[in-house]
Amino acid sequence: MRACGVEIKGNDAIICIMSKENGLYDIPHTRVQKVSLDNAGDAEQVQKFQFTFNKLMQDYQVTHVFIKGRALKGKFAGGPIGFKIEAAIQLISDLTVEILAGSFIKKELAKSQVNIDFRDTGLKQYQEQAFDTVFAFLEKH
Repeated sequence: MRACGVEIKGNDAIICIMSKENGLYDIPHTRVQKVSLDNAGDAEQVQKFQFTFNKLMQDYQVTHVFIKGRALKGKFAGGPIGFKIEAAIQLISDLTVEILAGSFIKKELAKSQVNIDFRDTGLKQYQEQAFDTVFAFLEKH
């Protein structure tokens, strides 16, 4: 299975694509590390974001997307643009999309027998949460 972890920050969907086969993890080099929604108030821009994200997933043969969940209210609540990004991704019919709670991610990382040093992945520092999200799911399955 090739999956994509997503962390939504501001108007960006930060991604990390990873696959697991026979217990081996593979993180392919991707042409972009994040997809941005420039103007969330413009329906055409939202559709463009959705098309760009879907095309990226198709190009890398991703079937499952895991979005790191955010609080709906309170001090650490996600912003309105982030929820629009989340919805745009969830509405892509070709993908299986799940929201993973932070507590699930934390628990799976703690239980993991595989110790991957993030610095050795070749990913950018800002991709760490997206990496943790997809890695936690792949460790569970």
